[in-house]
Amino acid sequence: MDLFRVENLTFSYPQAEKKALDGVSLTIKSGEFAVLCGQSGCGKTTLLKMLKRELSPHGVRQGNVRYNGTELGDLDERSAACEIGFVMQNPENQVVTDKVWHELAFGPESMGLATDVIRRRVGEMASFFGIQAWFRGNTGELSGGQKQLLNLASVMVMQPKVLILDEPTSQLDPIAASDFITTLGKLNRELGLTIILAEHRLEEVFPAADKVLVMEEGKVLLCGLPREIGRQLRAISPKHPMLAGLPSAVRIFSGLNIDDACPLTVKDGRRFLSAHFTGAIDRVEIPEYTHSQIIAAEMKNVWFRYGRDLPDVLRGVSFTVYQGESFCVLGGNGTGKTTALNVLAGLNQAYRGKIVIGGKKIKEYKGNELYRHNIALLPQNPQTVFLKNNVREDFDEICKVMEYSAAERDALIAEIAVQLGIAHLTDKHPYDLSGGEQQKCALAKMLLLKPKILLLDEPTKGIDAFAKQTLSGILRGLKAQGITVIIVTHDVEFACENSDRCALFFDGEIVSADTPNSFFAENNFYTSSANRISRHIYKNAVTCDEVIELCKRNYEAAHEQ
Repeated sequence: MDLFRVENLTFSYPQAEKKALDGVSLTIKSGEFAVLCGQSGCGKTTLLKMLKRELSPHGVRQGNVRYNGTELGDLDERSAACEIGFVMQNPENQVVTDKVWHELAFGPESMGLATDVIRRRVGEMASFFGIQAWFRGNTGELSGGQKQLLNLASVMVMQPKVLILDEPTSQLDPIAASDFITTLGKLNRELGLTIILAEHRLEEVFPAADKVLVMEEGKVLLCGLPREIGRQLRAISPKHPMLAGLPSAVRIFSGLNIDDACPLTVKDGRRFLSAHFTGAIDRVEIPEYTHSQIIAAEMKNVWFRYGRDLPDVLRGVSFTVYQGESFCVLGGNGTGKTTALNVLAGLNQAYRGKIVIGGKKIKEYKGNELYRHNIALLPQNPQTVFLKNNVREDFDEICKVMEYSAAERDALIAEIAVQLGIAHLTDKHPYDLSGGEQQKCALAKMLLLKPKILLLDEPTKGIDAFAKQTLSGILRGLKAQGITVIIVTHDVEFACENSDRCALFFDGEIVSADTPNSFFAENNFYTSSANRISRHIYKNAVTCDEVIELCKRNYEAAHEQ
């Protein structure tokens, strides 16, 4: 039975020249787990919002969206509100009350349910999602992972028939993201709940899907079983941008071009490698790490708390980053990573310890001196960067602050816009952009400051694999210019490929720092899927390219004998 039927749906935002959706047709059957993927700006979020009447954007629309055979606009209010659940990308945007228990009860109370029914539903959901320990806590004190779990529980307490999620793991660390996806799989299997999920992080959700839809420029490019999508994308183009976003097992399989069933999971990938590859070349050789002797940024025994009577968030943080180095910091939600960046950027003041930027104590910088070609911070929420009605005005404003000439301003904006692929976005209002587009435009604004040290807080949040490759190229260019980049990220794959050193943040301090191959090869959870797939055969391999290269070298060596 078709739960959703979308027929020739076309949609354009007001004053937009390009269609956000262009003739989209699809069906979602009851009980299906459907995954929607594609590059940033391809129309995923717009399509999901068109399935939830209360969130449908304003603009010009043609075509039909039917739910259970009824046109969505004709659906009664109770069914529209309760049967179609929606979990947003940013957990902050969906929490509406100050207490966890009240957040869970808010929906049923709005429905006018009896008190006994509300208490029973809230208790059931709190137990199912493991919320008992923080049931009576304040929502403002929850970590990002806890808030997103609370959002999911608050939707499920309404007993929906379909659950729509827009990149729900984008702000979660790898462990929390894995737990969240596992919970979705359990809801789908044990309750028969229909799930429609848009996601860039496909490692966990791809194997769980019954159906994968790949979108491109407002259209559904492909729709099929997960095992077939990689093969179909390669048939369209061996260099299709979406290939880089597929799970590591699929990417390794595609890179080796072997006649076998496509593996989807780490378990499948390990079996695939064991069946086809062994050999004497069993490791990635790790060269001795060398770096500049010039210290770009340093924290020594830094302590910080948000209030005199509140617990310490930073507890003796110490690390050194060298000029031209790319330094990635990983760790769980709520461990203090973002706080450390804010203290390093001078936005928060430590009550103990020493911070040195460019060979100068941070306290010695006067006025805005610290931010004039010294240090720039791209925050986790890119919307906070924008102040004007369109992106170009924001760029012009920051150039005026930096006192660039008109010619220098125009040339710099044009150069960065081309570099980041955002030239077509500069006339748009920042809030009309997708999450990935906002991220790229916010990064462009930071680059206009020409900083010597660039701090990035979750820079890959909400962007697709191709955009990550573009960002990787930009970071390499910055490194070549001697610019130091410090990145806080949950994206293990990105850290593997783009860092000179990686560090683990835990319990308010940095407990380990090493080169990517040494760092990730020793971890079980904070490591790449490529490493999990290959570690029983190959040592120190942490990227898909490294695994593919080792396999090819062993294959060639075996056939030369």
